[in-house]
Amino acid sequence: MPALELLNLTKHFGDKIAVDGLSLSLEAGAFLGLLGRNGAGKSTTLKMVTGLLKPTSGSIRVLGIDIAAEPIAVKRQIGVMPEDMALLEYLTGPQYLRFVGRMYGLDEATIDARRLELFGKLDLAPAANALVADYSFGMKKKIALCAALIHGPRILFLDEPFEGIDAVTSRTIKDILQTLQQRGVTLILTTHILDLVERLCPLIAILDEGKLKGFGTLDELRGRANGESLENLFVGLVGGAQTGELSWL
Repeated sequence: MPALELLNLTKHFGDKIAVDGLSLSLEAGAFLGLLGRNGAGKSTTLKMVTGLLKPTSGSIRVLGIDIAAEPIAVKRQIGVMPEDMALLEYLTGPQYLRFVGRMYGLDEATIDARRLELFGKLDLAPAANALVADYSFGMKKKIALCAALIHGPRILFLDEPFEGIDAVTSRTIKDILQTLQQRGVTLILTTHILDLVERLCPLIAILDEGKLKGFGTLDELRGRANGESLENLFVGLVGGAQTGELSWL
């Protein structure tokens, strides 16, 4: 049974087609790097597969469950770190994680133990009464990741998780993600940092104008492009690169 299965997934916003007939399947324990330039349909796709947007057409099955028929059952099994984070900023960090943990049915002792471990791993030590609204951008990213992990999801969706994160914590997060994959958690990561995808993600999908332009392992994709780097492969598939010359410089 695939961990995630998309079949002819389409999303229209008026006359604009944000996602256009997207089909792909991921086995449990897959680690997918989802790439595309701005406006390619990555975030829209993640919002649909996590139940935040309703598709115009097509189907989504998560762990064998049709998300349209049983959205709550799907949401119990997934963790989501959206790009805009969508935090409850007038709670403290511990209060926010306690709220999230309760939503997933965790008891207080479990929530507090996991929160302390996550805070320690991610070097997150806010002042006792500091509201999330007063956190730095990087700290907000960290608390959003804590919220995505605290209930032990079977599938984890991460939209630009390393943006604003310091180098030391980035290393820790990479180790956490690789450990999760080894334990059978399925991960889908979107980022514009191609080097990061090359190092972390065994599978790569490239979107452009809502369509799937490439899907497979890095070696498979390189094999179709005569061994090009991921950057050259990506630019070649999506096109549109301009020269770096400016008329006044």
